[in-house]
Amino acid sequence: MALREILYRSLSKLVYPTQTQVTRHFSTSQPSAAIILLSRLRVVDNSAIGVASRHKPPRCIHVYNKQRVGKVGDKVLVAIKGQKKKALIVGVKMPGARNTPKFDTNNIVLLEESGNPTGTRISVPIPSHLRKRQDLSKVLAVASKFV
Repeated sequence: MALREILYRSLSKLVYPTQTQVTRHFSTSQPSAAIILLSRLRVVDNSAIGVASRHKPPRCIHVYNKQRVGKVGDKVLVAIKGQKKKALIVGVKMPGARNTPKFDTNNIVLLEESGNPTGTRISVPIPSHLRKRQDLSKVLAVASKFV
């Protein structure tokens, strides 16, 4: 009888633990507001390498600023079709500052080493606040729509 009671108590503790504390680990940091390392991107110009990369999206491998987080107007280094190319961010998914548009995809325009756009046409609207930057004049000349 005593053995049966001891077994019953030990088994009931295994099945029904008493006063167990469940801990959950979750992040309290803010989600990234833009392009970070290995973000998937979409090429929105008509360059040959950009059109050929429809099935495997290009990935960001470096952001050219101190914070390492790319926003609209920043330059990034992209891995595309086994090559490294520079690109300009022209649209991001996450909402940014006030009066900046939010896009459905993370859009980039491929650039040559000299800063000229690789393609001859841009298929999506470009944020109008990029017009103020003088170093992007050749990219803005290729764009047809502004938001």
